[in-house]
Amino acid sequence: MKIELDRIDRRILNQLQRDNRISNQQLAELVGLSPPACLRRVKRLRDEGVIIADVSIVNPAVLGHPLNIIVEVEMARDQLDIYSAFKRKMAAAPEVTQCYQVTGEVDFLLVVMVADLQAYENFSRRTLSSDQNLRKYRSMISLGREKFETAIEL
Repeated sequence: MKIELDRIDRRILNQLQRDNRISNQQLAELVGLSPPACLRRVKRLRDEGVIIADVSIVNPAVLGHPLNIIVEVEMARDQLDIYSAFKRKMAAAPEVTQCYQVTGEVDFLLVVMVADLQAYENFSRRTLSSDQNLRKYRSMISLGREKFETAIEL
């Protein structure tokens, strides 16, 4: 479902994607609205599911999770129940920060963040190697994060 956004909605969203801790008063001034009108718009954007969360982005290296691993996963069979079970398993795995079901040669693409290779080995044995519905997986260790954005262009 696509929501129609006007120029003011886009300005609000662009500002909140940069800093969602800004006060409503400051936001209203930046986008050219009165504070009550701005508050109503932000509430509507939340109610309509345009804004889905307010989060803090932390530095994984500072918190002891410097290893970022991209994992390609190929399932043994194309069955909805197998895919659903795998999605639930990935949602429950704290090491998996992102999980995408994709088209092409593999079925899923994972982003896994761990402290070290031993932690990844533990994760892969517990979560991937033990899955009988998984045909194979390939791990790629990130040498560096060249770009990381959470904001989308409006």
